[in-house]
Amino acid sequence: MASSASDFSTYPFGTVLTAMVTPFTTDGEVDYDAAAKLANKLVDDGCDGLVVTGTTGETSTLTDEENIGMFRAVVEAVGDRAKVLAGSTTNDTRHSINLSREAAKTGVDGILVTAPYYNKPSQAGIVAHTEAIANAVDLPIMMYDIPGRAGIAIAAETLIRLADIPQVIALKDAKADYQSTTTVLANTDLHVYSGDDGLTLPLMAAGAVGVVSVSAHVAAAQYRKLVDAMLAGDLATARATHFELDPIQRAVMGHIQGAVAAKHILHWQGVLPTNTVRLPLFAPSDAELDAIRSDLREGGWDL
Repeated sequence: MASSASDFSTYPFGTVLTAMVTPFTTDGEVDYDAAAKLANKLVDDGCDGLVVTGTTGETSTLTDEENIGMFRAVVEAVGDRAKVLAGSTTNDTRHSINLSREAAKTGVDGILVTAPYYNKPSQAGIVAHTEAIANAVDLPIMMYDIPGRAGIAIAAETLIRLADIPQVIALKDAKADYQSTTTVLANTDLHVYSGDDGLTLPLMAAGAVGVVSVSAHVAAAQYRKLVDAMLAGDLATARATHFELDPIQRAVMGHIQGAVAAKHILHWQGVLPTNTVRLPLFAPSDAELDAIRSDLREGGWDL
């Protein structure tokens, strides 16, 4: 079991967070028992935070009732051992407010606010969307900047403006724009988290506090080692761990959508009873599975 001595007064959302998959039964129903077991395992392995029903949690194919059920199951499973963030926002501001209010009732510690996807609002629209949610829901917020999925980036200037909203305390940065992140870090007190597993080390070198990771499903203890080393200024250990994680990150993120790969690996490990995903996500091809296994072997896992 990996140790994690998080100081939530310093890092309110923790420093190593897994963007959790949502387990399904073979007939496609949410498996809340499996979700609770997975959440506990991730915390045992070193995570001090969990993001529930975000992108990796297939939130776009979950009903509101299923989202709320996942929030409740994970909060009840991990108690005060880890912070739980709810992926309770969408591209519809009113829906985001309603779902986030219901999330708050389950005891989550914060919410993840994504840039509204598909409808491509202006930067002013992103601010208004976030302000409306913050004014309606008394929970701290982690912004989520992921233009590859949202279709829009949150400009550095917008993030600096959003940081003036008292509830906005953190940023999951999946933009892969180091200059933009540097500008945000230099001009705000936001707790910035790498939203790209492989960029954890360089973003922390600039001042990020940790990672929100998909690959941590497989390697939470190694991310804990990397993040703790960076926070302690031990670059040699962090760099060595960064290189150790490379094949695992390729296995999880390099061949097929991360939730699909993570579920298959967790099933191979016996952590999840099934590897079921919901359409439009689809099972990997044999070639993709072979590539995932090859990378895992390179990373020390023979599955």
